[in-house]
Amino acid sequence: MNNLEVITDPNVETVFTKYPDFVKEKMDSLRKLVIETARETEEVTRLTETLKWGEPSFVTKHGSTLRMDWKEKSPNQYALYFQCTSRLVTTFKRLFSNTLQFEGNRAIVFEINQEIPVLELKECIKAALRYHKVKHEITLGI
Repeated sequence: MNNLEVITDPNVETVFTKYPDFVKEKMDSLRKLVIETARETEEVTRLTETLKWGEPSFVTKHGSTLRMDWKEKSPNQYALYFQCTSRLVTTFKRLFSNTLQFEGNRAIVFEINQEIPVLELKECIKAALRYHKVKHEITLGI
């Protein structure tokens, strides 16, 4: 584990307080998983938690932005979003299509009642947090 510095925009907390009760715990768990994974990733020493497009987002020096959100139009789902022009989701599909559900080349989608496959998801998060250091590797260091 490294000495991770987490910088949080106060507006992120506001977004989390506005989620409906039935999804708030899920979103908070996903948020904690991203931070935990960053702590376990040696190359990540600073994680900035901010809002991008009004959604909680995570930014690192050598990573690709990770976003997360729940949307009213799909009330039984929430998601972790990745830059669609990156190779992240296409690589995740190749490696984890049996355990994770995807939306195009931009997201890993979770059902509200679903148990999260933590080990696989942490690998995806780690790849995103280190993306610019691993994008030349066939499986992004996974």
